[in-house]
Amino acid sequence: MATQISQKKDQFEGVDFLQIDDLLTDEHLLIRSSMRDFVKKEISPYIEDWAQNAHFPSEIVKKFGDVGAFGPQIPEEYGGGGLDYISYGLIMQEIERGDSGMRSTASVQGSLVMYPIYKFGSEEQRKKYLPKLASGEYLGCFGLTEPDHGSNPSGMVTNFKDMGDHYLLNGAKMWISNSPEADIAVVWAKNEEGRIHGLIVERGMEGFTTPTTHNKWSLRASCTGELVFDNVKVPKENLLPGKSGLGAPLMCLDSARFGIAWGAIGAAMDCYDSARRYAAERIQFDKPIASFQLVQKKLSEMLTEITKAQLLAWKVGKMMNEGKAKTVHISMAKRNNVDMALNIAREARQIHGGMGITGEYPIMRHMMNLESVITYEGTHDIHLLILGQEITGIPAFK
Repeated sequence: MATQISQKKDQFEGVDFLQIDDLLTDEHLLIRSSMRDFVKKEISPYIEDWAQNAHFPSEIVKKFGDVGAFGPQIPEEYGGGGLDYISYGLIMQEIERGDSGMRSTASVQGSLVMYPIYKFGSEEQRKKYLPKLASGEYLGCFGLTEPDHGSNPSGMVTNFKDMGDHYLLNGAKMWISNSPEADIAVVWAKNEEGRIHGLIVERGMEGFTTPTTHNKWSLRASCTGELVFDNVKVPKENLLPGKSGLGAPLMCLDSARFGIAWGAIGAAMDCYDSARRYAAERIQFDKPIASFQLVQKKLSEMLTEITKAQLLAWKVGKMMNEGKAKTVHISMAKRNNVDMALNIAREARQIHGGMGITGEYPIMRHMMNLESVITYEGTHDIHLLILGQEITGIPAFK
């Protein structure tokens, strides 16, 4: 497919009303700057064309590997960046400022594939898979959600049986980012006792297929599909030995949701930046629409909400670095920041008027993407109930 290059220059410079950059280190600022440059060069000129044509650019995987977007929080000895969680958050912010689908590709690889192999895998598994995942030689995916089990993953029916010299895996997973192009999948399944374990399934294993999900209105530049297991023989050395039970995949989701809390800020900043520029240029009633009270109200509220989200993400990042962040803290950040970004996308669309629905501006693409982001890796309502359980001690979803 011939990719059309956008003629519109990416002029984004960032949003920092409360001088939150003062809370960042020189290394953080350098990492953010280099990732922003990468997005302006490798994503911004092409993303509208990719999204319009529902095209996943396979070449971006190696480019992400080269720039250090895969597993930046994984130790350097395994090919990762050896960086802290705020660095990871800033990288996700910049990539999602380009596009949520592109960030999904990177955060799935780093938090949902590399993280469990690093955290729960054997040393042999770490050495075999992590460097290739970090470099982009391999693309990975994470199999937890099933057709009938989304918010309730403990009800999964995907299972494996001990056949003596191997495991026999059966079942299916759905809504899996990266699956159609993935070389490996970290799959969560129940053993014969009903205990959940992680298994590394490799492309080419007989009975393992990855059908593509078509006709998406959202995350159109990301590849999404299923994982189908029909009597797949999985070598015993592919079982993740370090942890079993539902807590294992949920730990991975904590890491990924943290990245989303930062990424959503990037999408919000892009919508705000575009709306601010458009309002200054668009003339109605003989003056720029930026001079009207209701437009100023929208822009003022956008800036306020972005600033609050930045502080929330930074504080949770600091807690992640110190080992103090809990699932409930990450749930609050993910839920708040994605909701904030979606509201800003909708308000920004209003400021752009009819132009807001076209690919001339990023607004409608961000808005459609965020409709997925607000649902995946814990829905908007489920995160609310996670907080509700923390507050009251009563689980409302059981």
